[in-house]
Amino acid sequence: MKILMVNKFLYPRGGSESYMLSLGEHLARLGHEVEYFGMYDPKNTVGNTAGKYTQNMDFHSKGLSRFLYPFKIIYSFEAKKKIMQVIDDFKPDIVHMNNINFQLTPSIIYGIKKRGIPLVQTVHDYQMICPNHLMYNFDQNTPCEKCVGGFHINCIKNKCIHNSAVKSILGAIEAKLYSWLKTYKKVDLFVCPSRFLENKLLSAKKYYSGKTLTIHNFINKKQFSSSCTHSEDYIVFVGRLSKEKGIENLAAAAKLLPDIPFVVAGGGPDEAMLHGISNITLAGFLTGDSLTKLMAKAKLLLLPSVCYENCPLSILEAHCLGVPVVTMNSGGMAELVKDGFTGTLVDEASPEAIAQKLRQTIENEDYYNNLKSNCQNEKETILSVETYCDILIKEYEKLIEG
Repeated sequence: MKILMVNKFLYPRGGSESYMLSLGEHLARLGHEVEYFGMYDPKNTVGNTAGKYTQNMDFHSKGLSRFLYPFKIIYSFEAKKKIMQVIDDFKPDIVHMNNINFQLTPSIIYGIKKRGIPLVQTVHDYQMICPNHLMYNFDQNTPCEKCVGGFHINCIKNKCIHNSAVKSILGAIEAKLYSWLKTYKKVDLFVCPSRFLENKLLSAKKYYSGKTLTIHNFINKKQFSSSCTHSEDYIVFVGRLSKEKGIENLAAAAKLLPDIPFVVAGGGPDEAMLHGISNITLAGFLTGDSLTKLMAKAKLLLLPSVCYENCPLSILEAHCLGVPVVTMNSGGMAELVKDGFTGTLVDEASPEAIAQKLRQTIENEDYYNNLKSNCQNEKETILSVETYCDILIKEYEKLIEG
């Protein structure tokens, strides 16, 4: 089978890139031919034999080309033309899109379907129904669903994209344009990492019906297989240090639990909120064995995100390590943690509610030990890239046969 993977960045950069590169690598190991299309960058680790990529767009540059960006990020004639050239050269059986907005734009969907190729898209965030991709109001620090029904004017009113009027206007125009054109109706299958996201898509547009499939994300199960037999007393947080991830509530909850140590792994714009709190240790940004060891020895993983997380890998990794999770009863978080079985769900996004659930989980020894035992058994249900690809290949074959 020939598979064309599409993503705006073609090097390890974030979650969608790690996902795409891991998929492509394993599919190639299985004997499939895999090529990639995206934006040119000297850091690219994958590519295509036609040597066709879109121009690198650096939104922080000061050159004259930046003045064309507002037009290119809405509809890219360049991306549409070049992906058709790659398709003509590679002749893929299927195209699998990931993150395409701004640098590639949904214009490529028209190029792909003009060549009559089955098209799959993994929906990594909420961009198809929310211009700022998060369904989150930064000013009010609350989830927001005002644009889900197509009311994109709210993005402009609230300056939802980087608190910028210009960026928010462009984001709203892009969302309104492709909603009006029904561009995403041309996609054959949407792979959703959570049922929560799938349900949001289905509630937004009727044409998504019958085209969605929820498959929870995969992790490197070998990396997160720990021989650690004991837990230390600290609660661990792993992720971006920003308001939407609940950093404000994390800081306040730690102050309410001065006798419990917290270790925070990550970096981000709101790190200063955690400074000067005696029971919080900042471990910095960690990867590999350092991260695995930190998580494996933790008493609990805390994920207090205010926004609707889609399918947080940290929860899957914690469960694979036998570590219970305390998280919010919302978004994709709530479907990964079974309340009272593999962790504890918090109904209210407040420091008091989080602190109360943390203490209850830790201090009830029988309850905690039961959670830990269940997490160790839960490991078998977590997908590896091998199992994930088995599911995906079956879906590819259905579309190709169809």
